[in-house]
Amino acid sequence: MKDPSTPFLIAAKMGVLEIVQGIMKHHPMAIHQEDVEKKNAVLLAIEHKHPRTYKLLCDNYSSNQSIFQKLDKNGNSAFHLAAKRTRDDTWRIHGAALQIQWDLKWYDHIKSTMPYKSFARQNNKGKTAKEVLHQEHKEMVKEGAQWLINTSQSCSVVAALIASVAYASATTVPGGLKEGTAIPLLRGQPAFNIFIISSLLALCLSVTSLTMFLSILTSRYQPSDFRRKLPRRLILGLSSLFVSVAAMLVSFSAGHFFDLEEQLRPTALPIYALISLPVSLYARTQFHLFIDLIKTFFTTVPQRSHDKFTI
Repeated sequence: MKDPSTPFLIAAKMGVLEIVQGIMKHHPMAIHQEDVEKKNAVLLAIEHKHPRTYKLLCDNYSSNQSIFQKLDKNGNSAFHLAAKRTRDDTWRIHGAALQIQWDLKWYDHIKSTMPYKSFARQNNKGKTAKEVLHQEHKEMVKEGAQWLINTSQSCSVVAALIASVAYASATTVPGGLKEGTAIPLLRGQPAFNIFIISSLLALCLSVTSLTMFLSILTSRYQPSDFRRKLPRRLILGLSSLFVSVAAMLVSFSAGHFFDLEEQLRPTALPIYALISLPVSLYARTQFHLFIDLIKTFFTTVPQRSHDKFTI
């Protein structure tokens, strides 16, 4: 039964879960409907990336393997269709690198939940699903790689600057040493302890951040690298960079605290908070990117633009 305009197939293609569920309830045999390209509801839901619709079909028809073994007129299986590139507005995420990650997660999700598994099957063009995945995302990989390179280069410069400043701070002892000894004069004071810890923290984290960004720059940028390896390095690099900036400001404030006269010290805290405001504003502008990275990394099943995140 091939009809390109059946409500059931249109609802599966558009991801209208309520209509798909209603038709399945009253007409369960609608699952055997096919369009002019010989695609049933399962293939349409997979091709157009509708997680909720696909889950509903799996829950109700997982025992009927013929539905999941279906091939379209071009010999594409469900895995070939899952490997196709999505439109830019499909996922609740922006940027080529993050979209590749979710396309790969969608492909992995189909592989892990499909009742029928035949990854090596070739379509009419002689391509396996993995070959289609690489071909479809060839240009997107280039875009994602360029974005990661630009981001890593910019952040590497900042991390290197922080590392040099943090190293200079870590080797400087405020107040000097006791005469004839290597014991700092200000040892034991709270501000001195804060200075020592924060300067060391800034140095270690800035070097960690620099290492992560350099590892991204030297990556091979294979499609599989966008699944977890590159996002993990980017998250670690940005996290270390943000904390190292904060630690550097704390170190500066603690070291500067000793230069203030006694009567000015009670007013130091508001002044230091005001100095940190520009950095806080910059961190706020990058906060959405960081949150997107966290969500895409820990989300198991990608979510459509009209769905809610489930982590």
